[in-house]
Amino acid sequence: MKRCAAILILGGMSVPAMLGAQAGQAPACAAGNGGLQLPAGFCAAVVADETGPARHLVVAGNGDIYVALRNAPNAPGGILALRDTNADGRVDVREKFGDSGGTGLVLHNGHLYLSRDDAVVRFPMKEGQLLPAGPMEMVVSGFPRQQVHPTKSLAFDTRDGLYVNVGLRANSCSDPDQAKAPGLNPCTYLETGGGVWRFDANRTGQVFGKDGRRFSTGLRQSNSLTWNATAGALYLIQHGRNGLNRWTEYYSTELNAENPAEELQRIDEGANYGFPYCYLDPQQNVRVLAPEYGGDGKKTGDCAKYPLPAAAFPAHWAPNDLLFYTASQFGDRYRGGAFIAFHGSGSRSPLQQAGYKVVFQPMRDGRAAGRYETFADGFAGKPFVMTREEAAARPMGLAQGPDGSLFIVDSVKGRIWRVMYRPGGRTS
Repeated sequence: MKRCAAILILGGMSVPAMLGAQAGQAPACAAGNGGLQLPAGFCAAVVADETGPARHLVVAGNGDIYVALRNAPNAPGGILALRDTNADGRVDVREKFGDSGGTGLVLHNGHLYLSRDDAVVRFPMKEGQLLPAGPMEMVVSGFPRQQVHPTKSLAFDTRDGLYVNVGLRANSCSDPDQAKAPGLNPCTYLETGGGVWRFDANRTGQVFGKDGRRFSTGLRQSNSLTWNATAGALYLIQHGRNGLNRWTEYYSTELNAENPAEELQRIDEGANYGFPYCYLDPQQNVRVLAPEYGGDGKKTGDCAKYPLPAAAFPAHWAPNDLLFYTASQFGDRYRGGAFIAFHGSGSRSPLQQAGYKVVFQPMRDGRAAGRYETFADGFAGKPFVMTREEAAARPMGLAQGPDGSLFIVDSVKGRIWRVMYRPGGRTS
């Protein structure tokens, strides 16, 4: 805390003046938008580089940026706090706190919440202060530690609800040691995963399995749990399954690469979304039986009983964050719509990988209002990549700034862009 305060004094600017400049003045955009391709009228500034293995990020009302960092072998993650003290558009103060990393990051009621793989924790925050005002508190502990789909995401409603997504602990509900093992029915893996749980947003010391309640089921995994204030409902984008190519008698290389769809879903209490029994075929726009349950890519069985998504996206693009835009800077066309950060595929081999972009999905009445469109591209650094390791950058997290700018963070090296709308204005 003292080291950060010293930086503020040496900067020669009072705290209120500095924070006002930081939050209120938009910087010049980078030459070439820092490598991004954007729609006409938009440009991007590079806020920070080399922040580390970034996951999600959030921007405070004064412009301070917080980034969740994932854990790495022998290198625990945490939260990186960033501040621009001279209003030039680039951060010049970096402070790390927390002893473990995670994915979801939300500012709520004076606290910064982080969803780790095994818990949800929070840090008390004081307005205008970069670092926490007190020690970390345990909100919910005891989430299952699992090798497959361990990451958690979180969101808050307006009625004291804290929601946490818990992924299914496997790619399908069958014996992983058998190439074509039949699926368990009912799927016992769903007892401790594959859905969303609701907890009390006002309580600490809660324990998974003892406190809270199951809110929905039939979901594989999502890193993008978000409350949609316009619709007054919870939303997420599900990562579609892998492994259909094990059934080569039904799935060609092309069919495996294009199935199943990634799904934007409204998450209602008590709803079942069909995984692992069914998946959404984007070509047919119907749910079909999974091969573990007798499917052949065409049979639908009783899959029609599971709700269709609000919108569907290409297979294996890996949606890792979802943001419903509520500001006015981008204009009425974007307000209420959804920005989605696609991390990019790694499961389309031997075809080219795809995704690695931020898209905009127009929304109306909680559902898609037209086809999605690419909003930010160029992250991969070249037109085509055959493996995800070739991508120069991969969009991971999204945040809306206090002025309505869109912040995007990359997971490869941790670059942060600030996208602004400036029709006919200064771009470099």
